[in-house]
Parts: sequence; structure tokens; C-alpha cells
Amino acid sequence: MLGAIWSLGSYIVAIGVLVSFHEFGHFWVARRLGIKVLKFSIGFGKPLWKRTAADGVEYIIASIPLGGYVKMLGETDQEFSEADRPYAFNVQPVWKRILVFAAGPVFNFLLAIGLFWGLYVTGVPGMKPLVAEPAAGTIGAAVGLRSGDQIVRLGDSAIQTWSTLRSDLLDLGLSHARPEAVVKAKDGSERKVVLDLSTVHSDPEVMFDEIGLQPYEPPIQPVIGSLVAGDAGERAGFKAGDRILTMDGQAIATFQDLRKHVSAKPGQIVKAEVQRGEQRIELTAIIGTVSAGGKTIGRLGVGPQSVAADDVLWQDLRAELRLSPWAALPAALSQTVQVSELSLRLLYRMLIGEVSVKNVSGPIQIAQAAGYSASAGVTVFVGFIALVSVSIGIFNLLPVPILDGGQILYGLIEAVKGSPLSERLQVAGQQLGLVLLALLMGLAFYNDIMRQIG
Repeated sequence: MLGAIWSLGSYIVAIGVLVSFHEFGHFWVARRLGIKVLKFSIGFGKPLWKRTAADGVEYIIASIPLGGYVKMLGETDQEFSEADRPYAFNVQPVWKRILVFAAGPVFNFLLAIGLFWGLYVTGVPGMKPLVAEPAAGTIGAAVGLRSGDQIVRLGDSAIQTWSTLRSDLLDLGLSHARPEAVVKAKDGSERKVVLDLSTVHSDPEVMFDEIGLQPYEPPIQPVIGSLVAGDAGERAGFKAGDRILTMDGQAIATFQDLRKHVSAKPGQIVKAEVQRGEQRIELTAIIGTVSAGGKTIGRLGVGPQSVAADDVLWQDLRAELRLSPWAALPAALSQTVQVSELSLRLLYRMLIGEVSVKNVSGPIQIAQAAGYSASAGVTVFVGFIALVSVSIGIFNLLPVPILDGGQILYGLIEAVKGSPLSERLQVAGQQLGLVLLALLMGLAFYNDIMRQIG
């Protein structure tokens, strides 16, 4: 319950910032162009709070936190006096109307650039791009990557953190490139390998499995520190303090070994030998199942007693990307452009069927992501808001009539032909836009619900 409340609260904060900035873009540009604004609403539905300012603008906070709107004089068919005619939206030249519609998405991109800039200036924490032992049959295994290797360069880019490595791999994977990587071994020696991404799937869920690069973890002792109540481990009789010696006859040297063995056996019966005090005990467990990344994997429901072995510390893996205010600006702009390009390429791959529509997320998934990021700290939460801001900007620029991009398209057509589209075509376009938006929202909610029950 507390987790759900935290996620909801984090979602409301994030969506409040994003919607406010988007709608403020429309509001600010409209006012600067001499258009009269009647309402500025954050949220839809019944107003929870409203106030009319001295200039006549009604400011509203509404009950449904799924968006917002700016209502301008003459935007619909309402009547207005001849004196107000110069300030009505629908009598403005087409270039002004296009600017007003474009302002919302542009302000979302500006917000993302500003947030990324702030993160780079204050420092973005992360993990060094050290890799775990790649699974057999993956691209990483084929080029001889080993546990503890560090990717220091990929293609033309220096790699400082795991998040940078992951985004660059996604970019290069979508391009089916064959980038050269510079790899530093544990002994400090460097070598070059070529990651052949020409045949990887475009769907990120499949792509990263095929590449086989996962973050390195220090060896964790296979001693149970906690158990999930009612899960497979507790039902089988495991106790805190048990050291797992073997499982199905295979030696378990680290907690990572245990996790790997269990993950591969969802729903299966396993036999374990554990050290409990001075005794050696045999236990039998029926491994539970859980859905992760579109796959069903095994789960025992136990956690480690210690974070890592004494000789390898987690803090040795930490990295921080910090830039000067001047250097942070082009980096923030580049990050925003890269995220935008990746989003558009993934959308295109989804439209042609190369990326699963299961990747579409709705309010439930976004709220959970907001909660997780907020729990991880202010820096992660701000980064989450920046990423979603880019997504909102791109989504609203799509040429769908009910969105800003559709209205911009109408305006461009009017500018070319010298007159607006017929009212019949505009109404048909709006209806088509509503249907497409309803289908998209239905898909997003369906995916969210299936993730919850999956």
C-alpha cells in the first residue's frame, strides 16, 4: 500500500511538472503573439482548485492528472465581440497558429535540456562499464569478453558509465552496426574487439539478450540473509544464515551462481546442500516463477547476507560524470537529441513490426517507474522526468490531428494551398485522431495490466 501511494505521489509530481511546462509553452507563446488566453488547466475533469486572475485568465488544477490544456479565445466556435476579434486565435495568420501549437513540444525539449544540464553540472552517479561473464552463444562471448572487463570506448564514443554504454549499444544495435570496442582487462591491458550487431533484433528486450553484456557484480557470498515470506525458499525450509554449498550437485561459490541456477529452473524441483552452523542439511525446493523482461524465470525468494566479499568493494565500481557549466550545455543538447532519435527509431521499428507493442507503457507503468526513480534519489528522479519530457515532446509532434503535430500539419497544408482544409476533412481527421488515441491508450492500459498480473 505504501509503495502504491509513493508511486502515485511521484507520478503526480512528475506529470505536474511535465504538463505544466508543456502547457506553459502554449500559454506563453500565445500571449506573446497577442492572443487572448481564457483558461490554463493542469489536469482534466472536475476542478480541485481554480482562480481567475486580474487579466481574466482562469487557472485550474483538475482531478484527472493525465494532461492539461490551454483554452484561447476563438479556438473553438464560441462567439466573441468585434473588439476582441484581433485577439482571437482562429483569425490569426497561419504562422502564428503553428508557433502556438509547436510551443508545447518545444518547451518539453527545453525542459529536458535544462534538466540534463543540471544533472551534468551537479554530477551524474553511475556504475563503471565493467561486464559480467557473457552467456554462451552471445556476441559478448563470441569476442572473448570476460568477467571484470571494462568497455572504455565504443565506436567513436568514450564510455564512462553503464547507462552510456547501454544507450550507445541500443543506438548501434538499431543501426545494425559493427562498432569497434576498446576493452580494458583486470590487469590493465587493453585490446580491441569488434561487436557485430548486424544481425541483432531491433526489439530491445531481445537485443540485449543477444549482445550478452550485463553489469559486473563483485562476488557475493552464498549466505542467506533474508527470505521473502511465503516464497519458495521459506516453504522449503531455508533459514537466514544458511550457506548454500551445492544445488543439484553443482558447487555454488557465490550468490550470483545461486541466482543463475535458480533463474534457469522456473517451476522445477531442485535439491540443495546447505551449511547451517555445524550441520550439513539437504533441502528440496520447488522453484517459484516470475516474469522479467518478457520471460519467465525462476525465483527462490532469498537475499544475500552481505553485499560483497571483503576483497572487492562495490564503491570501486562507482563512477560519476560531472562537467563544467559550459561543457554541460552541448552535452545536454546532445543527450536530448540522442534520446529523441532513439525514440523515433524505436517508434518506426514498432510500426513495421520489428519491435513489440508490449513496449508501450501507460499511466500505471509510468507511475511505478516514477516511484522507483524517486526512491533511488533526486538525481535519478530528475533524469526520469527529463526522459519522459522528451517522449511527451515527440508524441505531441506526431502528425495525428488531435495532437499538436496534427494541428501543425493542418497549418502547413493551409499555408501551401492558401486556404484551410474543408470543415468536413478537419472533422474527419479529428475523429480519426480520437480513434487512434483511444486505441493507443487501450493498448497502453492493457500492457500495464498484463505486467501487473504477468
